[in-house]
Amino acid sequence: MTTSTPAPHGTADAATAGTPAARGNPIGGGLLDPQQLIRSLPEAVRKLDPRTLWRNPVMLIVEIGAAFTTVLAVTDPSVFALAITAWLWLTVIFANLAEAVAEGRGKAQAATLRQAKKDTVATRLVGWTPGAPASRYRDEAVAASALQQGDIVLVEAGRIIPGDGDVVEGIASVDESAITGESAPVIRESGGDRSAVTGGTRVLSDRIVVRITQKPGESFIDRMIALVEGANRQKTPNEIALNVLLSALTIIFLLAVVTLQPLAVYAKGYQAAAPDTDAITDAGVSGIVLVALLVCLIPTTIGALLSAIGIAGMDRLVQRNVLAMSGRAVEAAGDVNTLLLDKTGTITLGNRQAAEFLPVEGVDATTVADAAQLSSLADETPEGRSVVVLAKNQFGLREREPGLIPHATFVPFTAQTRMSGVDLHAGPGEGPARRIRKGAAAAVMKWVRDNGGHPTAHVGEIVDAISASGGTPLVVAEHVDGQPARALGVIHLKDVVKAGMRERFDEMRRMGIRTVMITGDNPRTAKAIADEAGVDDFLAEATPEDKLALIRKEQSGGRLVAMTGDGTNDAPALAQADVGVAMNTGTSAAKEAGNMVDLDSDPTKLIEIVEIGKQLLITRGALTTFSVANDVAKYFAIIPAMFAGIYPSLDTLNVMRLASPESAILSAVVFNALVIVALIPLALRGVRYRPASASQLLSRNLLVYGLGGILVPFVGIKLVDLLLQFVPGI
Repeated sequence: MTTSTPAPHGTADAATAGTPAARGNPIGGGLLDPQQLIRSLPEAVRKLDPRTLWRNPVMLIVEIGAAFTTVLAVTDPSVFALAITAWLWLTVIFANLAEAVAEGRGKAQAATLRQAKKDTVATRLVGWTPGAPASRYRDEAVAASALQQGDIVLVEAGRIIPGDGDVVEGIASVDESAITGESAPVIRESGGDRSAVTGGTRVLSDRIVVRITQKPGESFIDRMIALVEGANRQKTPNEIALNVLLSALTIIFLLAVVTLQPLAVYAKGYQAAAPDTDAITDAGVSGIVLVALLVCLIPTTIGALLSAIGIAGMDRLVQRNVLAMSGRAVEAAGDVNTLLLDKTGTITLGNRQAAEFLPVEGVDATTVADAAQLSSLADETPEGRSVVVLAKNQFGLREREPGLIPHATFVPFTAQTRMSGVDLHAGPGEGPARRIRKGAAAAVMKWVRDNGGHPTAHVGEIVDAISASGGTPLVVAEHVDGQPARALGVIHLKDVVKAGMRERFDEMRRMGIRTVMITGDNPRTAKAIADEAGVDDFLAEATPEDKLALIRKEQSGGRLVAMTGDGTNDAPALAQADVGVAMNTGTSAAKEAGNMVDLDSDPTKLIEIVEIGKQLLITRGALTTFSVANDVAKYFAIIPAMFAGIYPSLDTLNVMRLASPESAILSAVVFNALVIVALIPLALRGVRYRPASASQLLSRNLLVYGLGGILVPFVGIKLVDLLLQFVPGI
């Protein structure tokens, strides 16, 4: 991953404290707002349209059955027939309600995004080229919707950026709260990996020149709106496979139920089944009974919730400011075997921090700290600021304002000199002038020699020891007039591994996921960080070609790979990875190549994305297990009620001792509908995810949702049966 200039303190790029993930919300937390059910009810009714419902074959069969029983109930009405019909319709509506609630969350976010997608007036620059004087080009006002790919526009403070693009000139503070939800501004500048801007965001300060990269009607916000609303949500391969299985089971049970009527007629089952009632002796009501039996036998529970589970998985990513370009990407995240993680900003804090002052022989640590702090006052790099902080924390040296130090000339750090320092000129009555330098070992050692000094062997030993440990040595030296220059000591800079990373990687290992750290550092430094962080492997001195080769090697072994990236040089690897998470602060090429975009630009979120993907798969598996298991209880309710009269031995299966055949059938249908509503919060929230092996997850699934899927319906159906005894006509 290409390193980039750190954003100013407090920007959304530098911190994600406002995101749900940063606030510590566990995967799977949160409850369903009951108001959401009420608000989504009209949409659930609209989804009764067969042209919409055909995508869910299981529920389409239930709707056809409900329509059939409606005709039968109208032609020959009874309390039993009308009750069965009403609850069959409610079953379909409840199934639609699950999907409508899931989609409703996305539509709420889409409404916010539309506020950012206003038709603004853009200032297009005609004839503009980099560095050209204003006399060489002209500006014209055009509607943002009229902009074409490749157009150059000028955006000044207070103006809306008219389209997605890359900054080609200037630097500005940009308010991206419309898409990220973060109130803190971010910095966008030309020539780096923070050059991408999004249409609909606002420039707060300065001015930038932007090259439009979006195609007409394909802006980033357009795609976000379509995705969060679910308009472009395609079924994933696993979801398609499960739908095929559910459809096959539905067809099998449909054929089985159809054959029951001639069997009952042949055995004169109507009279035998219930000689004292009219409910099952009437041919019309027998059709209602058969439809009720079919609905209870087919896997209606998972059929009703399957779509909502998929939508909710994408929604959980949206809540964490991650935009998945497809449901396939979310599902793939749950199957990932290998995580490629960039060291800087992901595993480490992103900037090396001063950790220790090591004096040479004959010098005390306080002298080294004082000189190091003085020479770092003009060093605006994060490393330089960390030296000042360390001197203050360890030795109580207060930070001094450069302007308050008399007779001082400060030497700022530059990439050319690789040093910073201060020249303290002798004032009247003061001692000799003194010059201090701090910087890369080779550069400072040369400065010492150029000023008549000879670095001691002890300095070299300290420098070599720090380098061997994976750290970075900075040498501090001074030159006093009339004396040869000398080295005072060495500052130990080290990459600071983020708190809790080793524990996170241990969790990944328990899940069977291999973690690989990617870095441009030398192998010795990379190994030190990898050992401290606890990753499984590392790739040092990595080039874009090396990343691509590593991904292909992992995939050739049948493993799914996830990685993050933000630079143009990351684009090939992001495109090759099964889950490619591009940073929103990155280049347009990176965002186009990845199948997810992290709006917070937090590389550590890749770990959370994998957990959300696994939660999606676990939730689908758990509810499928529950659905199949709860059908078993319904068999014990309906089958004995229908056929005990023909085959008296079946009465032994009536373990619930339901009041009557009509009550048994209606109780099963009522429970079948209500359990869908009861499981909507679980489908949307997701089964709580805990890192574990596949065998442990399977055992928990069978114990909790398999056994629970059998026991809960027994209790539920019996309770409904007891309540129905107070309903006349049942």
